[in-house]
Amino acid sequence: MTQISRKMYRLDLKRTILWRVALLRRCARSLWHQILACWIGKSVRYRQLLHSGPLIPTSRRSPPTTIDPATVSHQFPASSGEMSSSSCGSDHDQDTSDLVTLKISLLGDHHIGKTSFLAKYVGKEKNQEELKVKGINQMDKTLCVKGARISYTIWEVGCDAFCQDADLKTSIPAACKDSVAMLFMFDLTSRCTLNSVINWHQQARTYNQSAIHVMVGSKFDEFVQLPLDLQWTIASQARAYAKAINATLFFSSASYNINVNKIFKFVTAKLFDLPWTLERNLTIGEPIIDF
Repeated sequence: MTQISRKMYRLDLKRTILWRVALLRRCARSLWHQILACWIGKSVRYRQLLHSGPLIPTSRRSPPTTIDPATVSHQFPASSGEMSSSSCGSDHDQDTSDLVTLKISLLGDHHIGKTSFLAKYVGKEKNQEELKVKGINQMDKTLCVKGARISYTIWEVGCDAFCQDADLKTSIPAACKDSVAMLFMFDLTSRCTLNSVINWHQQARTYNQSAIHVMVGSKFDEFVQLPLDLQWTIASQARAYAKAINATLFFSSASYNINVNKIFKFVTAKLFDLPWTLERNLTIGEPIIDF
């Protein structure tokens, strides 16, 4: 009986210790969340978008050459006076002698929002059939900057970075060669897609070493629902990866048009050495921009 009593006592003591440790962990986690919440109070406005419902697209599906005027000039304030842009008509009868055609590649794993991202920028509604296209999905966007007509041909590579599919082996060289910019996209709510960015970069660098590098975190509207400590961890890892591949980092959301246009305006300003200032934002809970 004495041995049984001792075992029961030890078991009860062990349970008590485990319960108290678990309680301390919950208290510490709660305190940490409160500290972060006080520190990043401005993020409340981004949390409010989660309760407002998805945005209704402002543009309807149109022919590939039709341009949505709002998408080009939305984030270049007229008051700056430094850089202005507007959409250019793309009538087939229009002279194309002054048209500058540039290629941009978009790389990233499956189901991270690449097609939705491009559709938001180009001004098309997402077509479900486009999501099933293997290899390369291509979209075009034409705009005017200081009187010059620029046509971006954006090549989206659809596959996983570690996939051995034959389509991937041919689509990556086709998309990356001669590109002036390469966008490496990952899902902010999926750590494995973030880890894949390094592999995408290694493969892309084989075929293009001179392009501008941009790292894009998608689904920011879902990301802000995660616990703040997890947001901190993911943001820190993303910033470290962006620094490792010498890329500018943007957190974005196609659903709420967060930083979608700004990414391409950054590329345009970088390519043509235009005087446009990009502001860094490192506040957890807000769409991060780091460079």
